Amino acid sequence: MKTELLSPAGSLRAMRYAFAYGADAVYAGQPRYSLRVRENEFNKMDVMAAAIEEAHSLDKLFFIASNLSPHNNKVKTYLRDMADVVAMKPDAFIMSDPGLIAMVKETWPDQEIHLSVQSNAVNFATVKFWKNMGISRVILSRELSLDEIAEIRQECPDIELEVFVHGALCMAYSGRCLLSGYINHRDSNQGACTNACRWKYQATPAEETAEGNIQANMEVNTFEPKPLQMVLQDVTKPDEIIPAYEDETGTYFMNSKDLRAIQHVERLMKMGIDSLKIEGRTKTYFYAARTAQAYRRAIDDAAAGRPFNMKLMDDLESLANRGYTEGFYRRHVPGEMQNYENGSSKMHQHQFVGDVTFVQDGWATIEVKNKFFVGDTLEIMTPAGNHKLRLTAMRDKRGDDCVEAKGSGHIVTIPWPLQASPKHAMILRELPVAKNS
Repeated sequence: MKTELLSPAGSLRAMRYAFAYGADAVYAGQPRYSLRVRENEFNKMDVMAAAIEEAHSLDKLFFIASNLSPHNNKVKTYLRDMADVVAMKPDAFIMSDPGLIAMVKETWPDQEIHLSVQSNAVNFATVKFWKNMGISRVILSRELSLDEIAEIRQECPDIELEVFVHGALCMAYSGRCLLSGYINHRDSNQGACTNACRWKYQATPAEETAEGNIQANMEVNTFEPKPLQMVLQDVTKPDEIIPAYEDETGTYFMNSKDLRAIQHVERLMKMGIDSLKIEGRTKTYFYAARTAQAYRRAIDDAAAGRPFNMKLMDDLESLANRGYTEGFYRRHVPGEMQNYENGSSKMHQHQFVGDVTFVQDGWATIEVKNKFFVGDTLEIMTPAGNHKLRLTAMRDKRGDDCVEAKGSGHIVTIPWPLQASPKHAMILRELPVAKNS
């Protein structure tokens, strides 16, 4: 059995890079009916049609997420709006709502449907139920352990199973969160999540007025870094404490680390999991390429019987992340799951600094994305493999020698040491290692 590598695509460019670096399939959202409405190029029907046609020409698969929890107004328009999408012949719809699933099965009985992770399939009885409803693949809940997934596979050998292996984790049950809707009236289950769990919150003294209202005392709120104020503690576990404090970065109570399960690819494949999925439809084409490259290598190594390459863990550090966790695959103490210190993403080890646009006479033209300098150690990332070099020369767009690529919008040329095609090639800068204080 071949294990599918499924990558996110929020744009045509992200799809192309994911395919170039090893993805077998991509998934994209139909904006009105999926859970990622931001940064989604596929709200243009001609773009979606062209993407599906291009994927099929490459013998790749294209899935469409249609997985929101619809209110009545969207149920009424669903079949009308999706008719043109079905005509494009996507390889599957990813759906969660039983009503919409029934409508699609009745109207387009040949349309393949995958059950979204939003449906929270956490046991084999649920998987069997959805198989009887005509679902061809179930995307299992993120809250399952490896042992639980293996048991579901044993009990349900005749349906495809898919699991997430990389990307952001929601602090709610597989994404069924009410926080965004409660705080600022943007419903995450309608595709409008504002990631309120990632925000920084500041503790402010408050008092109850005579009328019973809670009123913040803003006069004492200086917005200056404060020392440790308290800890949260389960009285039955005196050795486990969660700091509840505020510093210059804010206070983070609900901020999950990002999932990275590349070290478990071999076991998941041996179980017979059909598809390994990467989260991130709002991410960049660099993210699509880097994750596809790393997980492609992990899958190919496992299929060939080669041992796991620990360098792949390091390669994923070049992506902006909130710190990594294995999620629920193996049980951990809470401190390994949550990031209470920072809600923003940080890059480690490498930084994406430019796209290779073409190569001529031994020099590569670079469309600069971030600063880099002569003397830097660079990694040239290509679909054929990666190459490290020390940058010894650089020219500006006029052909004059220079020592700095000044950042986004600039064009420079650098020596090109490879025989490989520059198509889809990218340049990474090795970051200096921070010294311990």
